[in-house]
Amino acid sequence: MIHEIDDALRRLVRDRALPGSGVDIVLEAPTKEWAARRNAPTVNVYLYDIREDLRRRSRALLNEYDEQGQVARRVAPPRYVKLSYLVTAWTQRPEDEHRLLSSLLLCLLRLDALPRDVLTGSVAALGMPVPMTVALPPPEDRAFADVWTALGGELKPSLDVVVSAPVDGGEVMAAGPPAREGAAVEVGDRTRAASTADRVRRRPARAEG
Repeated sequence: MIHEIDDALRRLVRDRALPGSGVDIVLEAPTKEWAARRNAPTVNVYLYDIREDLRRRSRALLNEYDEQGQVARRVAPPRYVKLSYLVTAWTQRPEDEHRLLSSLLLCLLRLDALPRDVLTGSVAALGMPVPMTVALPPPEDRAFADVWTALGGELKPSLDVVVSAPVDGGEVMAAGPPAREGAAVEVGDRTRAASTADRVRRRPARAEG
């Protein structure tokens, strides 16, 4: 699933944000060693954090129907995993880096979710929306300066792109047979078909005298 989101973001950057630019799009950690080896304009899309999106967790089972419109089985809803990417631009001049970041920002801000035409594999098969945010403030327990410190590099302008990717819950429960309109009611030695809406009628006792 993670590699499918990686590919979707690369296609999104290449085909929509920077079409025809020829800029390299890589997923490597932007360390000092990596920066020293870079020799072409590059957009780095680095996955730095993975955690479940608890706001989207649901425990209600989803119904799946057969050709007759009857419930065939019940499945667990997908879980959502937040994939956080540090997106940076690398060129010889800060001005060019800022232009690349501006193009990326304008493209991504128009989208609330990854477009379906960039999705593949298991993520596309689920047919669920894949929400995405860009440039939101980071959670209190995570700061970009800490990310750069961990990478051993200098702080650089970046975009924080967070994708909430659905993952198949996996749990499947078979559905019971559909309810019938009538029920068999046994009265003494006889059995008759009765509708669920039938009521037992009692005759009032005759008054004596």
